[in-house]
Amino acid sequence: MEAEDYDVAAIMGGLYGDGIIGLKGAFGTRFADDLRQDVMTLFDEARQVEGGALPRGPHRWYVEVQPERIRGFVEIATHPWFVAVCEAVLTKDYRIVEIGFDIPFPGAADQPWHRDFKAPDATLAGRRLNSLAFNLSTVDTKPEHGPFEIAPGTQWDPIPGAKDGMFPDRSTWERYISRAVQKLPQRGDISARSALTIHRGTANRSNEPRPVLVVGVDAPDATNARHHDLQVTRAYLDSLPAQVRDHLTCRVADELEPVIQHHVIEGLLDADYG
Repeated sequence: MEAEDYDVAAIMGGLYGDGIIGLKGAFGTRFADDLRQDVMTLFDEARQVEGGALPRGPHRWYVEVQPERIRGFVEIATHPWFVAVCEAVLTKDYRIVEIGFDIPFPGAADQPWHRDFKAPDATLAGRRLNSLAFNLSTVDTKPEHGPFEIAPGTQWDPIPGAKDGMFPDRSTWERYISRAVQKLPQRGDISARSALTIHRGTANRSNEPRPVLVVGVDAPDATNARHHDLQVTRAYLDSLPAQVRDHLTCRVADELEPVIQHHVIEGLLDADYG
């Protein structure tokens, strides 16, 4: 299929309604297995660098990486569904601003309900989504893995008084618990969501980690690139197809440098996990 073959109304309806959509079997299981291998290697490297791997709660980490360290990045960024979703919601001038991965290891706890950053005026006042997060699981997710849990439709919630504009007060959690849907993606699946839709990672009671790749994409007016350091070498940038190169917000480095992360989510560190 080509990007234009996907139904724009279905894409918009899903992301403006539930706040999350997905495509089953977008990639093969071998692709997902290679992705997992890359992610785990990069995690080991990041742990050796101060600021390279950020905690997101007990036994849970987030790492940002350079796209050329992910073998399947071009395949992801040129997949017709990925392109169709970006163009439908973020316009044809969408910008890829972040590549990273989240890993809840065995022992990871239920996170507090949250959104990934404070909602911009474009969303709360303008009722428009100007950023998306794409997720690709590298394992066949089971309930014991600590699946991602989301409260559909809550990307529009104002959450007044929330810590950092991200963490609804515990007294309001019943709203999210009552709406909660657990996602069990399999290897090769891809999803897109508004990072403003209230969600949480749940407790990993399995004996293995659950790595998930994240690709962050902005509309032209969004400012999430300020929190990230997407970098590429000149040779890699020149090797990219225009469909990818023209949509990257990145800096060009002579040599790749460790990504020192700035998007610390304090509310996930000082939460009561007891």
